[in-house]
Amino acid sequence: MARAAVLGRLTWQLGRVVELLDETDRVRSIVLDLPEWPGHRAGQHVDVRLTAEDGYQAQRSYSIASAPEDESLVLTVERLDDGEVSPYLADELRPGDELELRGPVGGYFVWEESLGGPLFLVAGGSGVVPLRAMLRHHAAIGSDVPVRMLYSARALEEVIYREELDLLAASHEVDVRFALTREWPAGWQGYRRRIDRALLQEIAWPAAEQPLVYVCGPTGFVELAAGTLVELGHDPARIRTERFGPTGA
Repeated sequence: MARAAVLGRLTWQLGRVVELLDETDRVRSIVLDLPEWPGHRAGQHVDVRLTAEDGYQAQRSYSIASAPEDESLVLTVERLDDGEVSPYLADELRPGDELELRGPVGGYFVWEESLGGPLFLVAGGSGVVPLRAMLRHHAAIGSDVPVRMLYSARALEEVIYREELDLLAASHEVDVRFALTREWPAGWQGYRRRIDRALLQEIAWPAAEQPLVYVCGPTGFVELAAGTLVELGHDPARIRTERFGPTGA
């Protein structure tokens, strides 16, 4: 049975695009119907493969944005102007189209209630995608594990899932803080800075409480945040990281 499950995850399958949601000017969520989907854990990703008419193929990995309990699988993609795959997914894809993918992939950067908490999520830009899956899973199972999120973005208009995160914050289910680094709307009361030692020390649970930390974003962002938390006394074994860089997506 275990071997069959592994083979299933490694098999390419077709998913039908049910809906497309514009999250920001450069970010789109793709809602997929996958009849053969085996299920996933919050934080995992999939491989997406595109095949051109001449047979040329391009493949990239994308985090799953939906919770295991959600009805459809959702991928959220940021368009990279020089990318091979993301411009098509963010601009050209239409409802009814089919995407070839395989997964779920990854077992390290995942959260489920048995892992406990308190939970501290640190996101940079589109690094919020797998963390959103964790938040949705946390809500779906009615978990009482305390959660805090620190999300760094250049401007409020670039905050992905902004409405959903605002609702979570307003309900006090999750403590969500935004740090904007380049532009601030009139009357902005949040942080106007990059994530640094002082900010992490202010928002993170004390190291003595042994929070479980997930950091996702660009490579430099992740290394800075994770390294700073270790300097502040946090157990490296309880800090899980996922990073992305200029991969030509």
